[in-house]
Amino acid sequence: MYDKTPTQDACSKGLFGHSLKLLTPVAFAVALSGCQSLSHVHTVEGGQQTTADTSLISDTQSADPAAVANSEEVAPVVVPDLPPEDLVTVIREGLNLDLDADNPRIRAELRWYSRHQSYFNRVLKRSEPYLYYIVSEAQRRNIPMEIALLPVIESAFDPFAYSFARASGLWQFMPATGRHYGLEQNWWYDGRRDVVAATDAAYTYLEELNKQFNDWELALAAYNSGRGTVANAIKRNRKKGKPTDFWSLSLPRETSAYVPKLLAISKIVRNPEKYNIKLNTVPNEPYFKQVNIGQQIDLARAASLAEMKLDDLYRLNPAFNRWATNPDGPHTLLIPIEKADSFKESLDALPPEQRLKWQRYTISSGDSLILIAKRFSTSVDLIRDINQISGSRIVAGKTLLIPVPSKDSDNYSLTAEQRRLAKASRPVKGHNKIDYVVKSGDSFWDIAREYDVTVSKLTSWNSMTPRDTLRIGQKLVIWTTAAKQSSQGVVRKLTYRVRSGDNLSVIAYRYGVKVSDIRNWNNTLGKYLQPGDTLTLFVDVTR
Repeated sequence: MYDKTPTQDACSKGLFGHSLKLLTPVAFAVALSGCQSLSHVHTVEGGQQTTADTSLISDTQSADPAAVANSEEVAPVVVPDLPPEDLVTVIREGLNLDLDADNPRIRAELRWYSRHQSYFNRVLKRSEPYLYYIVSEAQRRNIPMEIALLPVIESAFDPFAYSFARASGLWQFMPATGRHYGLEQNWWYDGRRDVVAATDAAYTYLEELNKQFNDWELALAAYNSGRGTVANAIKRNRKKGKPTDFWSLSLPRETSAYVPKLLAISKIVRNPEKYNIKLNTVPNEPYFKQVNIGQQIDLARAASLAEMKLDDLYRLNPAFNRWATNPDGPHTLLIPIEKADSFKESLDALPPEQRLKWQRYTISSGDSLILIAKRFSTSVDLIRDINQISGSRIVAGKTLLIPVPSKDSDNYSLTAEQRRLAKASRPVKGHNKIDYVVKSGDSFWDIAREYDVTVSKLTSWNSMTPRDTLRIGQKLVIWTTAAKQSSQGVVRKLTYRVRSGDNLSVIAYRYGVKVSDIRNWNNTLGKYLQPGDTLTLFVDVTR
């Protein structure tokens, strides 16, 4: 019977098992060699070392000098170099694409990035919770480290990034692509923002694209614009007898700049001093640990058990859209590594009924499961499951058990709804805010036309896209040059035809608005009004 030495134990756990810091490729090879050499060294209970293979003897062990001198197979144990303290160094040593290429598109991107030190400061700071996992997975899969930098241009390492085209998360997965790679998307949870799941999916997707095109630059282009777009561009060039590398293809403008952006960033990472950029260090150590929570839990309660701020828990677990984890899973949370064990102990000691706060609700006439679920910020399916309801029929006077947030909604500031409201409430210079409640039959186009704004602005203000579905009762924010809506009023757009004897003062008085407002709403208004002219007015119709 023997015990492993500490170094052997580290080797046996695997170089990527988060028991060793990430190594540069050279150090990794040396470390692996060291592990292989150490595999024959044993320590007996009394502390004396023996070897299963006498040709592998540590230089710290006693041995016959003559025997050692006469053996060509003797190899000392190789002690691996200490891994770098900085993840940027690990990335730098793993860069493997052609970064010596000189192309006008790359130079254009380099000019921009080299002038924006603050951008690198901001992005590297944001990356700290996620970068170790992303880099370790790239190392494990043996893919170029440039790929680990992709979230810089996709999302600037903002886990809540959401594009006009409906891409989401660090890796900016589109809904359909995300589902194809196993990233579930529902009311409670969006796997495209799951740090672990989305990273694994992105690497799998990129490896497939590289296998298809046998070229990482083409794979990256396909990741941005779709494999069909790149495949068709290659076919067109082949028909014309032109080269089919990335730089020779006719691709969408965004895609044509996408690969140069990544290569420019990689060049700066390789040699920041050359471009007058200072890259702050990111610790080369695991930031989080996956903890199995078993079943649904209120995230405010989880944050309390982990002794951390609720916003920080959301930033590590940005896939959760609501105040609690998904009742159907995944039942894991990422917890800072130094807090993970104590969190698990506290969670195991928590009675199951205290994971969520419960409220008994008496059903009123006119209630429906949809209305009740909306009122309590939960889902119809969860109410059904908890109360063992098979259909949609509920009876007035009966009671339902409803899970409710343990804190006010404002405390859950990073839920999907609170993020949307926060963005919608940001002031727009020169505009007034209108709170609009969606009615039956409404569409983005109708609402935008009514308030004389564009659909793109309306959806952007509300963190939505034109293809998103509106719900009756949903609140939207509209920023308009109309006069500010009164606290109880409802503002509507009117078209007024000027009559004989009208002037701006008369019209303003008649509709309870200001002359200056009428001028702002009608930029092309001449010095004098003429009968038959049309004016746009925004009027509180409740006054």
